[in-house]
Amino acid sequence: MARIQLDIAHSYRANPRNDADYALLPMRQTFEDGGAYALLGPSGCGKTTMLNIISGLVVPSQGSIRFDQRDVTQLPPQKRNIAQVFQFPVVYDTMTVAQNLAFPLRNRGMDETRVRARVGVIAEMLDLSGQLDQRAAGLSADQKQKISLGRGLVREDVGAVLFDEPLTVIDPHLKWQLRRKLKEIHRELRLTLIYVTHDQVEALTFADSVLVMARGRVIQSGSPSELFEQPAHRFVGHFIGSPGMNFVPVNRLKRSAPGSSVGALIPPGAVTLGIRPEYLALGEPTPGEPIEMELLAARVQRIQDLGSSWLVSAQVESGESGAESVGDCLVRLRLARDADVPALNQVVGLKVFGPHTRFYDSQDQLIGRESEGALP
Repeated sequence: MARIQLDIAHSYRANPRNDADYALLPMRQTFEDGGAYALLGPSGCGKTTMLNIISGLVVPSQGSIRFDQRDVTQLPPQKRNIAQVFQFPVVYDTMTVAQNLAFPLRNRGMDETRVRARVGVIAEMLDLSGQLDQRAAGLSADQKQKISLGRGLVREDVGAVLFDEPLTVIDPHLKWQLRRKLKEIHRELRLTLIYVTHDQVEALTFADSVLVMARGRVIQSGSPSELFEQPAHRFVGHFIGSPGMNFVPVNRLKRSAPGSSVGALIPPGAVTLGIRPEYLALGEPTPGEPIEMELLAARVQRIQDLGSSWLVSAQVESGESGAESVGDCLVRLRLARDADVPALNQVVGLKVFGPHTRFYDSQDQLIGRESEGALP
């Protein structure tokens, strides 16, 4: 296992001139020994580039990579003591499942008794014990990818295991099982695991710490609950959650409650209020109701039955004066299955102030918290 430290930047262009020329902008990042990490972000954000720099498949344009304080920047993958699992299965079709799993161990001269014992442990973890004598050529893509996962995990002395979207070809039901299985394997083996994905469910299920990336930067890193409850940037609030966080311009709030002291609840510099659909609630104006429960008027546009809950989409009303267009200020709220669901086109009051309300400044940064990475 290894503690991995990055102090790097990378461009695939020979002479980068501006930020847009970089796949990874200058960054410092540490992956602690034995941690389970996910690099999460949309296509082109730099997550696979970072993984390939860690593995040695790509040499960074600038900076260095250290494994346990040892500079490995110029070392090829085979000298970094890492294992990498790719998006598509990498197996030897002419070998059996057992031979495939054993290959990394035999390649390093491990005693045959230990090889068989280790293969047995990994096969049991991945539910491959009944297929050890089968040739890989006759197996499905799902099963072959399980072998690839097993080959990545079979070495006990590996510094880190790197996963590059390894569940892409996996059947959705098996994908759910393997995510849980990888989590269990990490708890048991305590390997340093780094997992690249664009799927937030995979990232939040697998990792103890998630690095949300965009435009070559790490925008925020933290536990799944931290990213959900305290998005440091509007991008994180939008990207994490299904659906993502609601954002309402602050001027809509001030105009929606004329004569109230709603402005006292809004911090200086705030231009946008953010609240997740799970925390947005319906309410009716009540005489004497505390200001924390001030309501925002919105007209119901859509109601979706999600089985276990309802998802209601509503357009924020323009306010009493009607002088300003609300544009695309659509908000969504999730209601319990047994809740009273409003009717289409009904104007409802939304409770937007509470302990889960967040505010963002003109740079889309969370007010009251230092951001780890700023988007231009």
